[in-house]
Amino acid sequence: MEVVPTWAPAVGFTLLPHTGGLLGSKITKREIPVWYESLQKPSWCPPNRVFAPVWGTLYTSMGYGSYLVWKELGGFNEKSVVPLGLYAGQLALNWAWTPIFFGAHKMGWGLVTLLLTTGTAAATTASWYNINKTAAYLMVPYLAWLTMASALNYRVWKDNRNKK
Repeated sequence: MEVVPTWAPAVGFTLLPHTGGLLGSKITKREIPVWYESLQKPSWCPPNRVFAPVWGTLYTSMGYGSYLVWKELGGFNEKSVVPLGLYAGQLALNWAWTPIFFGAHKMGWGLVTLLLTTGTAAATTASWYNINKTAAYLMVPYLAWLTMASALNYRVWKDNRNKK
């Protein structure tokens, strides 16, 4: 008797990244109307309504990519420690950004967190490439978005760092 349906790991891995996103959205929704709206932002800052669907898509892509790597390597084992460990590290950093930036209003530390996330996500992508190219390619839009988000975080920090 099969205890876990064959589709369950794919769904679980795909949905896992959304957990931090959903928890972070509670902080974001509270802080956008007053604090975030009061900040000076560059002209190229995406409208607020864009962030949720973009993050939803990126979380789904990276989650499914992690499933492909997990499946290719035969589950959690010695071979999967580095590629899935890097993935878990970048995901934890990703989830930490919202409470740091929006919750604590620490824009500089938010930037540091984003840069660490980007570096760890790049290392994750590189480690996945020889395991499953599709999984690595699923990380590319995320890397592009992290690059834009880092530039945006930098500008917001630079333009508002004297604001209390």
